[in-house]
Amino acid sequence: MLELRSITAGYARNAPVVRNVSLTVAPGESVGLLGPSGCGKSTLARVAALLHRPDSGTLLLDGEPVRRWRHRAPRDRRTAFGVVFQQARLSADPRLPLTDLIAEPLRATGRGDEVPGRIAELAPVVGLTPDLLTRRPHEVSDGQLQRACLARALVLRPRLLVCDEMTAMLDASTAAALVAAVEDYRAATGAALLAVGHDRTLLGRWCDRTVQWDSLT
Repeated sequence: MLELRSITAGYARNAPVVRNVSLTVAPGESVGLLGPSGCGKSTLARVAALLHRPDSGTLLLDGEPVRRWRHRAPRDRRTAFGVVFQQARLSADPRLPLTDLIAEPLRATGRGDEVPGRIAELAPVVGLTPDLLTRRPHEVSDGQLQRACLARALVLRPRLLVCDEMTAMLDASTAAALVAAVEDYRAATGAALLAVGHDRTLLGRWCDRTVQWDSLT
């Protein structure tokens, strides 16, 4: 269970972009967060994934309050989340081939021995062929890079996925393939999903329920 209670958050003192927002994602549930660009939904998604400390409010994971964020959060909490951002090129190290990009979380958590097996398992799931895995971000398309970013989000087998406008910059066929990969993973593992976006039709088809941003405040 993920609960956000009365969250206020921003990036500059006294200038919050999220004000007094509450949201709940139950175990195994898929929740769509619908709102226009610039409303603060991406900031809330970062708070939900323990990547941004809120100015005030409470985040509970399995009923326990979260008190530490980012690298200071306990490993079991950090690794409970898999996150896919809208702009793959801003979230990928341009120096790394896709294999190493996907493997980053495993190596960061001391599980480098699992890299070959997980890469072999995930690459076909997200639609990456062996020749693409050796290429760096500038050598692949936006869609191919986002496939690698999804694999990176899945590599630690998270139980909560946060997809922040994951398909916004992709063509329809790639977007459909990535949504299908997320749903296959959820069906196999029971993972929950928070999908952030501005496409009402997509979220309506993808999620168990959709919450409109202006209903949260």
